[in-house]
Amino acid sequence: MTVPDRDEGALPEHDLVLDERGRLCPLPIIALARAFAADPAPAHVLLLSDDPAAGTDVPAWCSLRGRVLLRTSPAPGGGTAFLVARD
Repeated sequence: MTVPDRDEGALPEHDLVLDERGRLCPLPIIALARAFAADPAPAHVLLLSDDPAAGTDVPAWCSLRGRVLLRTSPAPGGGTAFLVARD
């Protein structure tokens, strides 16, 4: 489930930012998977992506991997910000 962020100028609270703007599928998802595979894994990752496929890829990856997509919002500077939680 995604909850839109109403404040387009602010980024939500996070532990790690992955700025994958300018990179196409599957690279943003690979970066997200690597971030959560780290030891210790962050609790919240903010993925910034301007890849049109990310809008469907990120929710699908979260569903498959047991992660939670907390919100999506426009990213300052362009693209979309996806806030993903470990569980």
